[in-house]
Amino acid sequence: MEQLGPLHLKPILKRIRWGGTRLESVLRKTTGGYQDVAESWEVVDHADDQSVIINGPSAGSTLKEMVMDRNHDLFGDRSFQQFPLLIKFLDANDRLSLQVHPNDQQAKTYDPTENGKTEAWIILDSTPESRIWLGLKEGVDREMHSNAIRENRIEEVVHSIVPQPGDCFFVPAGTVHAIGEGILLAEVQQSSDLTFRLHDWGRLGSDGKPRPIHVDQSLDCTDYQRGPLNAVSPKVLSSNGRLIEQLVECPYFVIERHKTSQPSKIQTDGHFRIVMMIEGNGQYQSGEQTAPLAKGETILIPASSPEVLFTPSGNAVWLEISTP
Repeated sequence: MEQLGPLHLKPILKRIRWGGTRLESVLRKTTGGYQDVAESWEVVDHADDQSVIINGPSAGSTLKEMVMDRNHDLFGDRSFQQFPLLIKFLDANDRLSLQVHPNDQQAKTYDPTENGKTEAWIILDSTPESRIWLGLKEGVDREMHSNAIRENRIEEVVHSIVPQPGDCFFVPAGTVHAIGEGILLAEVQQSSDLTFRLHDWGRLGSDGKPRPIHVDQSLDCTDYQRGPLNAVSPKVLSSNGRLIEQLVECPYFVIERHKTSQPSKIQTDGHFRIVMMIEGNGQYQSGEQTAPLAKGETILIPASSPEVLFTPSGNAVWLEISTP
């Protein structure tokens, strides 16, 4: 069976009322001119949402099929029955609902097929008016949280921040959160689509009616010990001609940010790697496979792939994502 090199996948675009146009204008996605394209799912193996390989001998296969048929090639000595991460770009032209995600144990009580949802956001663009809501304020307990929801003063108990491009926010399951308007970001999360909405800012859905609110589930899934959260402090791993920063290391994923204008090797070390280009462009070579890689593009590098050499055209910034 032929060795797997880097895999290019067809993005799955999601139109949602809060979406905008920057997935096309900034990240060069082909959106058909729609004004409400909210998310580009770059790597996904979740129920009917399946990435499709568009290059090489595996072209036309879904990521689920790759997990089933090429598990060792994809993951190395670690075996997964589902691709464990869901990778997105997200454009918030309007603010998202205030919500919370369950952890792994809670998720199974709501849907045995689901996982918990711990995630992280890397801010690509924002405005001076943009805000992020992340965590309850210090000392807020379940009763205070419940009262604030019932009395429509939830903003009084949720911590908010003005994000800056380059910021990274880690959002463990159980954290009350919302992404505000004017924010373009890259998102790394567990493979899950289980969300409980606790406040929707008084808005109506496309049918003219309020969207469903899940107050009891939100209260049950909120971690009241966590308190307010802010941007993470990157850990510098290397600064010798190539700045490498570790942004997040948790039980579900590791995120590094690489900044350089020099040729750089991307090694799998027996694990898969996902590369998201967030600035600049260039070309990579892996074995006999050569292809361009530009801002807004994502590749999945299987554990068995030959070493990847990426040569930027000028300054480039990319995210490297793996499992611990």
